[in-house]
Amino acid sequence: MHRIPFDTIKARFTGILTKNGFSAEKAEHCARIFAENSLDGVYTHGLNRFPTFVSTIRDGLVDCDAEPVLDGNNGLIEQWDGKRGPGVLNAEICMNRAMSLAREHGIGCVALKNTNHWMRGGSYGWQAAEAGFIGICFTNTIANLPPWGGIDPRLGNNPLVIAVPRPGGHVVLDMAMSQFSFGKLMQYQSAGEELPVPGGYDQHGNLSTNAPDVISARRLLPIGFWKGSGLALMLDLLVTILSKGQSTKDISAKDKETGLSQVFICIRQDNPELNARLIEQILDYTKSSRPQDPGKAITYPGENTLRTRIRNMKEGILVDEGIWNEVLGM
Repeated sequence: MHRIPFDTIKARFTGILTKNGFSAEKAEHCARIFAENSLDGVYTHGLNRFPTFVSTIRDGLVDCDAEPVLDGNNGLIEQWDGKRGPGVLNAEICMNRAMSLAREHGIGCVALKNTNHWMRGGSYGWQAAEAGFIGICFTNTIANLPPWGGIDPRLGNNPLVIAVPRPGGHVVLDMAMSQFSFGKLMQYQSAGEELPVPGGYDQHGNLSTNAPDVISARRLLPIGFWKGSGLALMLDLLVTILSKGQSTKDISAKDKETGLSQVFICIRQDNPELNARLIEQILDYTKSSRPQDPGKAITYPGENTLRTRIRNMKEGILVDEGIWNEVLGM
């Protein structure tokens, strides 16, 4: 592992995307999102995921020129068709549209169908919070999580993001429906490290902290056991019904993940000053708990992200040398 400046990574991504069919503007935009994911410490959906993203372009799963279009509306809920365009760009556009609706009406919801992987869902929570809005978004995925009590994957590891703006640092929850996301399991496997807690089951049905065993068995452990399983199912129901797009079942019928469905919700703050005081009260009370490990502070969702962002911008982004060399060779 060594460190590379943010601008160097972003420039390399931009050049590769331009050579693979993106316009200069779209290439720069998309490269920024990938680089920012690594800047914030989400390496699994930044540099580490970039070669896979380029493969989806070359395989024809991502249409570089596509733009999402309005496909219908129901009051404050709009349906958009992503036209199989780049998932990260479609997601930013739809979150911007949800913010426009919220700016006018107090709340806005955009449901997107026929899109591609949005990489780090938290990106769009941060996007809403930076603009002063409460943001909620979620997506479905290919089946990679067994329902509680089942063996075969039938649920998507459907990420949920909730973001609350805060002057001293936004509170942003970005969580998968499994104890560890698939990308995180791959990271532990690459590093040859054991998981700190069981992340799923091995081929024999035993709970395991060995990432390769969990990946091989394709039996990730849902958060909260049956509760995570139920939440994953409900999120798939919501995105499919609201977007009129594909469900996890439909997405999983194909060899490769594409044609996802997503929802973006924004809420306008009616009294930001009061909200800021309430947020501080809640966070202060939460942090007043005695830490289980002396010297290890209690943090809120997004707090460590801010610290990592500042450090990586100053010192350079930590990169996996093998993956960085792969990108240099593209």
